[in-house]
Order: sequence, then C-alpha cells, then structure tokens
Amino acid sequence: MKARILVVNDNAGPQSKRLLSALRERGFEVTTASLSTIAFDTTSHSGLAIPGFDAGELPDAVIVRSISAGSFEAVTRRLGVLHALGKLGVPVWNSAQAIERCVDKSMTTFLLKSAGVPTPTTFAIEGLEAATAIAARELPQTPLVLKPLFGAQGRGIRLIRALSDLPTEEEINGVYYLQHYVPRAGPPFRDYRVFVCAGKVLAMMARRGDDWITNVNRGAAPEAISGEIEAELAELALAAAAAVGADFAGVDIVPAADGSLHVLEVNSMPAWSGLQSVVAVNIAEAIAESLLAFLDTRGQARPPLRLIEPFPMAVAKS
Repeated sequence: MKARILVVNDNAGPQSKRLLSALRERGFEVTTASLSTIAFDTTSHSGLAIPGFDAGELPDAVIVRSISAGSFEAVTRRLGVLHALGKLGVPVWNSAQAIERCVDKSMTTFLLKSAGVPTPTTFAIEGLEAATAIAARELPQTPLVLKPLFGAQGRGIRLIRALSDLPTEEEINGVYYLQHYVPRAGPPFRDYRVFVCAGKVLAMMARRGDDWITNVNRGAAPEAISGEIEAELAELALAAAAAVGADFAGVDIVPAADGSLHVLEVNSMPAWSGLQSVVAVNIAEAIAESLLAFLDTRGQARPPLRLIEPFPMAVAKS
C-alpha cells in the first residue's frame, strides 16, 4: 500500500508543485491541505479531522511547507494541530516545536548560543526604556541590527546607529530584538544560504548584493560557491539545524570582515528558488528521497490508535 503524505501548504507555488511531483514519482499518495482546514474533532478516532482523509485516518508523514498568517488564536490552534499529529506518532517535517523555535528569533538565538554555534551577540527585551539602556551601552562598540521577532525575507530590518534610530514601541509591538552588526567586506555584500535535510547538506549558495541585507527577494543575486569554505559552512549549518531540531531548514550564515562565520537564522519553511538556480541537485527530489529513506528505515510503523475509554468515575453510595 502506498504511503500517504500530507503536504501542509497555503500557497501552491512552483517549488511546492515540484515537491508534490517528486513525492508522487516515488510512489507516495499525496494530499495537500491548509492547516486552517484541519480540525480538532473529539468524535474522530484520532481526535483530528483532515481533509482528504476518512474520519480518524492519519497520514504516514507530514511535510509543512507554509503556515499562513492569522490571529494569535488561529496560529496557536494551527500549531496545536501539528503538536497533535506528533503526539499521534505521525512524523512531521518540521515539527511544531522546531517551527516555533525558528519563527521566534530570540529562541533561535538562545538555542544556537547554548549549542556553541557562533552567532552575533543578541538582546531581546520588551519596552523602549530597556532597549534604550542596551543601545546606550552597546552602540559605542558597534551598530545594532533591529529585527522583527517574527519576520522573514529581510522585511522590517533596521540598522541602529544612534539612540534616535530606535522605533517606538507601537511600531514593533513593544519587543526589541537587537543584534550586534557583523562587520563585513563590501559593497558588494555577501552571505550564505545552506539547505539541510535529514542531517545532510543538500545544497548551498552565496547571495551577493549592493545592500547589506542580502535577500534574493530584495535584489541580491544567487551565486554558486565552491572551495574550502564549503566544509565549514556545512558543519555550521548542520549544527544549527540540530540545535533547533529541524528536519529540513535553510540556514543563513554571514561572513565577517575577519573571515569568521556567524549563523544568523534558521528557516524552518525555506524557499529554494534562488538556490535551485545555481546548484545541480534537484532540491525537491532530494527532499522526497530523504523522506522515502526515512520512512523505509522507520518501517512506516506506528502504534495503533486506541479509542479513549470513559474515565471510570467512582459513584458514591447513598
């Protein structure tokens, strides 16, 4: 019987379509659904109702490609669905915990530092008064980079050179994530993206741009890389992905002017169009192959679900 894979997605772009094709070519039966459409349902055998699956039926594995924005309540419920799938024994790439760790930059930084992975000095605090105190102490040494705690693709990043550059609390919901700026050679500026899957490095690229924020969607150009730096980048990226518990991830690494490397972020739902344009490996097919190997090793075995029996209540005798 074919293994059934659920791909969680809110935007069926070209990368997702290639991944679906790669999975189907390898014999998987693939269903796609948005997390917003998966319900908690205590009348179901599993406790979940998943579009495309019979009542109580579960997939053999889940790949999370995207989670749409929503209210705090909505996002909490959607992540709860992923937590529930994991509790039921379904492999989820990436798990709710890994996604939570990557989405929250302060937790990512904490885990990288705890694992001994080189990352810039960082402070995450609440309130303008606390941010001003830290900036007053740190700015004589280095500019600071202010990032949204939840954000991607370089949006909302600011360079703080003076106390007057700090935004109001209203502009950033009261949370200040401040990071030492890594001095870099440039322009042009470069950083690196390394794609990790199932404990292996699939591909890597450099990103070159005139702006110090070197995201491809902001105009940076992807470039192939080779040479001795590949081994160092691979080691750092694998350590970073392991630190946050990610099954697959895009790890962003910045080179300092002195040649040292620093991990900035770990992306748990990475895009790879820019990367794919400069590497030979087919990333979608490599992800599908990694999942196939994982399920073969696991034997696609999952303990059978049991209906929850009513709790035996003691009845007081009159």
